[in-house]
Amino acid sequence: MTASARNSTEKARSGRQKRARVLLGLTCLLLFCASLPAQTIRPTVRYDLLLPHPSDHLFHVNMFIFEVRGEVLVQMPAWNALYQIRDFSSRVQEVSAEADGRAIAVEKLDKQTWRLRAQGTVTVHYAVFWDSPGPFASQLNEEHAFINPAMVFLYVPDRRSEGLQVDFRQVPAGWRVESPIGVGDSQAGAYSMLAPSYDALADSPIEMGPFKSFRIGGLVPPVEVLVHGDNWKQADVEDALRKICRSEIALMGGAPFRRYLFLLHVGKAAQGAGGGMEHADGTAINISSGQMLPGVAAHEFFHLWNVKRIRPASLEPIDYTREQYTRALWFAEGVTSTYGNYALVRSGLWSREAFYSDLAERIGELESRPANRWQSAEQSSLDAWLEKYPYYNAPEFSVSYYSKGQVLGVLLDILIRDRTRNARSLDDVLRRMDLEFARKGRFYRDSLDVRLAAEEVAGGSLEEFFRSYVAGAGALPYAAILAKGGLVLAKQEIRRADTGFLEERDASGRVMVRSVTPGSAADQAGLRPGDEIRAWNGEPFPRRLESWLRDRRPGERLRLEIVRGGQPAQLSLALDETTESVFQLTEDPHAAPAAKAIREGLLHGTPASAAAASR
Repeated sequence: MTASARNSTEKARSGRQKRARVLLGLTCLLLFCASLPAQTIRPTVRYDLLLPHPSDHLFHVNMFIFEVRGEVLVQMPAWNALYQIRDFSSRVQEVSAEADGRAIAVEKLDKQTWRLRAQGTVTVHYAVFWDSPGPFASQLNEEHAFINPAMVFLYVPDRRSEGLQVDFRQVPAGWRVESPIGVGDSQAGAYSMLAPSYDALADSPIEMGPFKSFRIGGLVPPVEVLVHGDNWKQADVEDALRKICRSEIALMGGAPFRRYLFLLHVGKAAQGAGGGMEHADGTAINISSGQMLPGVAAHEFFHLWNVKRIRPASLEPIDYTREQYTRALWFAEGVTSTYGNYALVRSGLWSREAFYSDLAERIGELESRPANRWQSAEQSSLDAWLEKYPYYNAPEFSVSYYSKGQVLGVLLDILIRDRTRNARSLDDVLRRMDLEFARKGRFYRDSLDVRLAAEEVAGGSLEEFFRSYVAGAGALPYAAILAKGGLVLAKQEIRRADTGFLEERDASGRVMVRSVTPGSAADQAGLRPGDEIRAWNGEPFPRRLESWLRDRRPGERLRLEIVRGGQPAQLSLALDETTESVFQLTEDPHAAPAAKAIREGLLHGTPASAAAASR
């Protein structure tokens, strides 16, 4: 490399680093700015969102960019909500622009970027097609609209940190508008919202429709619930969410929000799409019934701390244009699953037996996947961007950072408790990271800072554990560590029912047949790869197929409603038989008092106030 080239490279690197530092600082301030009074936000970009014909599934947007001086770029994110490049610009159509009432040229530079040249206020007109159920997509139809803003609103790269305003026009009669960031209703049918930055807007999903909403009593700061759909009971929803929120807030020593919103699509409104998506001050959840809510809600609510505020540096600053790699999803997602289950058992929503059963099921899932022998928790995190490829999700190619991280969380918790005679735990690690990173606006260095925090709490090195089981793919020492917590892991071979095919969910949440076992009953019934499964014995696809199959016998009939090539069809098949290794986790009746104390510590935890008082 020549001296001039080297100088040019260093200048470019310096510029990138400077921009990264600026964005980093702005992101640190984002959570504080989001709570500023609306009048302190001065928007430099405004959107009009119009819904003239919801049945067309087109969001019409007028984007007003103020104080343009010669040239401005606008972009549509390539990813959001899932670690997948989904190229939302492919849904954008009819882009045009004007300045001072006169049309100006729109030059497309790449798949997601447009350039405009003008002075003053520039108005960009476009439409976006969406009709995919949430929480990882957007939807517009006659019943409602759900918006992940990064999938609908263009942004100005140089103005991501500046204030924005969204005005909702032509809202159908009887519809309301709501979002975690808050929506103002200046007059009947006229809604508007302000965001301190594009990142804040992108993190605030929007629901529009004739939804039902209510506040959960007894919670401060307020927690509100918005429901679109059926097959749920308000009393049950309130009871479960109140217990979950109280448990997790007590654990972490307070709520980090001024107002929180559960945005729920339930029953038929979920359209078969399942799961939840975390946001800084809310969550969007799709479930087939209200009974499924606790498990999803406990996970998503804990994301308030872990990943939204206790956040890996590898995910900051957000880059909407390309993949953003991290080795920390085993902690950000997997250990969040650990704490979701802790909240369920500690709040009384689960029995201890239910907690043991779920943990044993996660262990069984890991051990059933050949990839568990070579793919570490860190590599699984790093490879999250491959999940959109069907074959990658096969047992031979990958393990879930959710499942592996959840199990690692419990094992690490037991180790810390064992070393400290149950005086410290993984609870203290999460609280310490909240204090040292989230509350100081800092981001942690993936697994390194997790290990350092755990070592500080445990009072000694955990390098071997992290090297062998987090960075490495060593066989997890389940039995040895669980015994320290007064638990016994047993394995047995059983014969159980099998569908004879493998399935997966696509980006819109549809359940698709990935492969069919040759000669199986499913094969003989005519099921083929690529078929979409719309109904399962007249109901939505089971949230946990493994659990559903364990309650069935080989030979039982399964009725499937499928769509192939746009045409609906019905198939009936007999469940096949297969052999499976099943794990069972039980309490050791002969455990030493120290091990029993650790076991009770896992099941009951220690609230932040009690933990502080004991030190």
